[in-house]
Amino acid sequence: MLQGILHEEASIWLFLLVTCVMGGWAAWMTGRAMASTWRSTGYLFAYLLILGAAVRFIHFALFGGTLLTLHYYVVDTIVVQIIGAIGYRVTRVGQMIDKYRWLHVADGPFFWKDRS
Repeated sequence: MLQGILHEEASIWLFLLVTCVMGGWAAWMTGRAMASTWRSTGYLFAYLLILGAAVRFIHFALFGGTLLTLHYYVVDTIVVQIIGAIGYRVTRVGQMIDKYRWLHVADGPFFWKDRS
């Protein structure tokens, strides 16, 4: 059903394994690393563009996917950008709560609010 839109392999399981699990884990860790070193989201975006190319290469090298295709690169990159942004935001909220405990309280996993 989604073949041709999200993935080019015969099975969606390969897409889920390579892009969502492997690429997602790497994106999550990249987001955590960028947040823990207090870098901006611009750095995160740039690093995840490179990670999208690496995920595309894994599809090509291991499963015979097409290496130079804009469509599937964009799909893979969007997935890793979303997961990386979530990892970044969750880590940043934890930092703000831990370091500025007297100013902020958690307002869910993605936001903080002023203590007052």
